[in-house]
Amino acid sequence: MAKTLIVPGLFGSGEGHWQRHWLADHPTAAIVEQQDWNRPTLACWRAVLEAEIVRHEALDLVGHSLGSVLVAALADRSVAKRVRSALLVAPCDLDETERLHPGAIDFGAMPNCELPFPSLVVGSFNDPYMPFDRLKSLSEKWGSHLIDLGHAGHINVASGFGRWTDGYDLLKVLNGMRGLKPQAQATRNSAESRCLTRLRAERIA
Repeated sequence: MAKTLIVPGLFGSGEGHWQRHWLADHPTAAIVEQQDWNRPTLACWRAVLEAEIVRHEALDLVGHSLGSVLVAALADRSVAKRVRSALLVAPCDLDETERLHPGAIDFGAMPNCELPFPSLVVGSFNDPYMPFDRLKSLSEKWGSHLIDLGHAGHINVASGFGRWTDGYDLLKVLNGMRGLKPQAQATRNSAESRCLTRLRAERIA
């Protein structure tokens, strides 16, 4: 049974994408394969994701771009109780995505409900799909912790992210945050801060 479900975004995550490496590096990971990667609709994509989730008792979700938005759209769905945590990398703003790819997506409005499961949003200062100030506001609405990787683009192959093992560490940090008491949470936040400092230093180097 899969323990981690990889959720790609618009056009899928092709060869060399860090999500594909994640799948290869972790035998307990599975990937959501949509029927139409080029013309996504919320109803169709969410139905496929939910059908995959119900096959398992508890899962961590790892989304990228539109896949992260799709995960956030589970907030008021019954399957959300099966989600242990969600790592949401480079969520795309739907208006910006429509501007960059006119007519490609039919996802309605951005989900802005608080997520019922622990979540960590990973973003970038210069993501063409999401202005950073909007990402900060969205993360607050979702009740998510936010980590920025500096100037990391859309955190995809084009911006230099192939096998991204730091993502594995971030999911471990996120899982460690589940059910912590306030004092322990403060300690975990300190660990998260150290992790962030290391990630930024690696990007600069």
